[in-house]
Amino acid sequence: MKLQVIIIHGLIYTTSFFLLMEFSSSATSQKHKLPYMTVDVEEISSKTFNFIVVGGGASGCSLAATLSNEFSVLLVERGGSPYGNPLVWESRNYGLALMQTNEFSSISQSFVSEEGVVNQRGRVLGGSTSINSGFYSRASKDFIERIGWDETLVREAYEWVESNIVFQPNRSELSPWQSVAKESFVEVEDLVPFNGVSLEHVAGTKIGGTILDGYGKRHSSADLLSAGNVNRINVLLNSTVKSIIFNHNGKQPTAHGIRFIKSDGSNDKIYQVYLRTEKDSLLVLGDVILSAGAMGSPQILMLSGIGPQEHLKHFNISTLINLPEVGDSIKDNPCISLLIDSPKTLIPDTPQVVGITQDFQIIIQSVNRNVKQNETKLMFVAKVAFPVSKGKLELKNTDPRQNPLVRFNYLAEKRDLDKCIKMSHLLENVVLTNSIKLFLKSKQNEETIKKSSSEELRELCKKNVRTYYHYHGGCGIGSVVDKDYKVYGVTGLRVIDGSTLPDSPGTNPMATVLMPGRYQGTQIIKGREQTLINCVPEYSYQNLMQASFTA
Repeated sequence: MKLQVIIIHGLIYTTSFFLLMEFSSSATSQKHKLPYMTVDVEEISSKTFNFIVVGGGASGCSLAATLSNEFSVLLVERGGSPYGNPLVWESRNYGLALMQTNEFSSISQSFVSEEGVVNQRGRVLGGSTSINSGFYSRASKDFIERIGWDETLVREAYEWVESNIVFQPNRSELSPWQSVAKESFVEVEDLVPFNGVSLEHVAGTKIGGTILDGYGKRHSSADLLSAGNVNRINVLLNSTVKSIIFNHNGKQPTAHGIRFIKSDGSNDKIYQVYLRTEKDSLLVLGDVILSAGAMGSPQILMLSGIGPQEHLKHFNISTLINLPEVGDSIKDNPCISLLIDSPKTLIPDTPQVVGITQDFQIIIQSVNRNVKQNETKLMFVAKVAFPVSKGKLELKNTDPRQNPLVRFNYLAEKRDLDKCIKMSHLLENVVLTNSIKLFLKSKQNEETIKKSSSEELRELCKKNVRTYYHYHGGCGIGSVVDKDYKVYGVTGLRVIDGSTLPDSPGTNPMATVLMPGRYQGTQIIKGREQTLINCVPEYSYQNLMQASFTA
């Protein structure tokens, strides 16, 4: 059987491609001091902090590090430490973490959408940055303007992240397979020009940034904690937040702390931790901030009584705030992957090259990853960058350690299906380039190969759609949170993570989920300075900060 027939006829698409979801490292732990970390729930229980950040992923770690420059922070992570774990550290193990899953303790937690598409969530400090491909690229200027962020502050936040964990390879550092992929992209008219190395989201083909260093070591968002004041950060690992504690002394319910349980499933004992108040004024300096991602943050809100009232009734959850939009408009980027039957055995590597086309609507990359121990697969993958099809997330039960129910409604809208057909044609064109033929040692002429018709590709898209692991939404700005990421109807509670994004930023979203933690953390500090000065004018800001750490 000829290779071209294997690849092209009927487009043999993979049914188990895992591309995204983000990083971790050993280098930082060796060079820089890390904050105090513990799995002892009794040790943390009943303590107080200025800020409580729920979720130690991309946004949560950058947020905690930033806030720690002025405040005490508790970072609660449902998974364990990434340090010392070869599934996290070593790029040669890329993909293995996605297959070695279990119910309570694996660093990757598998879930299946209601339409049957297998997906993954990071369950480790660093979140999905500890298990993903590590590809780093900034969002476009248009996307930043649409969200309403300040362009200068966004750039400063990106640069802070990049100065700590991002690396920019040059062309000579591309792996053998990524070099082949790059050459194949630039042979296709839709994927030119070649833009060299760039962190910007530009049309054509480029080499992006990465959180994997030149030694193949991963630098996840967990490493960003070292860039904060580590003496003001406590990290509680292997603990899952059950709900938010509110008091009702003011006009609105006010977040006062959190309830949490052990993640290991050993028991359901509930522990509590609280926001700190000033002794004399009872002024709460900080907030509870959810950074648990598109799956976790809507789930925690609903378990806390914030969500669709009728839905909460099914689980005997008292409605604190009837907010029907919680869990609405969750999206995932539809992906089609094309398996390459390689004549060579290559060392696993992560995507370094990306092709961007169709007015930024289609993204294509290639990857060589582990599918099992000592077995790798080469594949080209493409995604619809800005899907219009929307899904919904709901509770499955009241156990926060379990996945909620989610339906992404992949390709439900005709526009998305039409884009999928176009990107499937693009995948065919890439595989038919001279660069790929040379790699496959093939001499068969393109004219002798039957390409798939649009109707054939339409059916293949419907049957073979997969995830690109770029799911987002569920706590939208303007529907669940305001422009300052404060949850409507309550005080002292924010959501800062990918669940607030109306779209994935076209490119790999990791950079644009890391960035808001720094951006919004800086904005929160500025806002707290002014609030403290206005509320307690007889004290200087420095005195108040000193008091908050000695209380």
